[in-house]
Amino acid sequence: MGRHDHLTFRGNVALGRHGWLRLTPAYSLHLVRRLLARYGPHDVVLEPFSGTGTTPLACAAAGIRCHAVDINPFLVWLCKLKLTRFDDGVPAAVVKAAARVADAAREPGAPAWQPDLHQIEKWWDAPTLGALGCAWEAIRKPRRPRAPAVTELLSIAFCRTMIQTAHVSLGHQSMSFKKPGDDVGLLSEPSGDARQTVVNAFLAAAREVADSLVVEPPVVDCEVVLGDSRHLPAALPSDRPRYTVVVTSPPYPNRMSYIRELRPYMYWLGYLSNGRAAGELDWQAIGGTWGCATSLLNGWTPNGQGQIPFPHFDRIVEEIGRGHALLGRYVHKYFEDIKSHIVGLRDVLAPGAHCHYIVGNSKFYDTLLPVEGIYAALFEDAGFVDVGVETIRKRTSKKELFEFIVHAHVPHRPRERSARGVARSSRT
Repeated sequence: MGRHDHLTFRGNVALGRHGWLRLTPAYSLHLVRRLLARYGPHDVVLEPFSGTGTTPLACAAAGIRCHAVDINPFLVWLCKLKLTRFDDGVPAAVVKAAARVADAAREPGAPAWQPDLHQIEKWWDAPTLGALGCAWEAIRKPRRPRAPAVTELLSIAFCRTMIQTAHVSLGHQSMSFKKPGDDVGLLSEPSGDARQTVVNAFLAAAREVADSLVVEPPVVDCEVVLGDSRHLPAALPSDRPRYTVVVTSPPYPNRMSYIRELRPYMYWLGYLSNGRAAGELDWQAIGGTWGCATSLLNGWTPNGQGQIPFPHFDRIVEEIGRGHALLGRYVHKYFEDIKSHIVGLRDVLAPGAHCHYIVGNSKFYDTLLPVEGIYAALFEDAGFVDVGVETIRKRTSKKELFEFIVHAHVPHRPRERSARGVARSSRT
């Protein structure tokens, strides 16, 4: 079983709007297309963990309706923008507006704005930060009227520039700060004139964003809403259809908090203003542990209704907890939240609906967490049938870690029972 990097976010980088921002919440467009190939315009897809919008954007380009949910307001904004069907003149308008932003940012004494991001000096040196602040102020406060859609697309170009000039490395699945002595930023251009470096990067990013608008554009309207997927009936529109397909990749139980690498985008764009808010948002997300979410986890206890119907689950949690009590609690809460999600999922699906969940197993100390098997057990317990697990690739970290698709569908008739033998044989 190989790594198959095209089945990760790396496979999305050069694919139009999918490649706007390199973020861990993205997963493979190629994999989504493969799953969608068996469905068509008569279907309505649900994506309960939208992230960067891979599934709804793939659906929109394929002519398949889709409703998506995410709990992070920045990701909802990003996905809505990706799903927008822009007029023909917008790409040229973006390039022209970017040139005006560049002119304003180059002016001596140009006004600048920067977010109240903790230890912002770790992200950018002072000259680069000042140049970014000038560019962002010119985007926020244009000197002449500008279409809102153009401003939003310029914001994407700014986000690309901001992260390209930061002291971070994107070589791993999660963003990390560069070590002293490493090249500064991701740009190969010399940094002698920080303002010109930032302006050039912004102009290039704006052209790339403009060019991406004509690559596999949406042909049907798809929707994304802000909501908590642990409670899907309340999160989705009241006039929703019965969904016939689910294609998603929930957060993995590996303590990787998405808010960690989303913070710079969210601070610059105004979605966050302090660290407490970041932790509180991550606490609402399944698997979140950033900031105050960790202290909140210390006080968490099972709700009494959240028993996980997987053999030896309690023993697995106990083993993980021996190494660190908080990690055992983290794993238990993660699957209690996923159980709530799957129970609510049944209420919004049509009879016979098919579900495809891309998940990865995890390892805590010496204990392997069979995530795929626990998901399969939760689907069976909620009354889904034909539950099975497909191994799709080896991941880039520990040798025991793989990525899987958990398949399940809703019974066509109430008397159908779960095909437990199928699921068990798939997990052996």
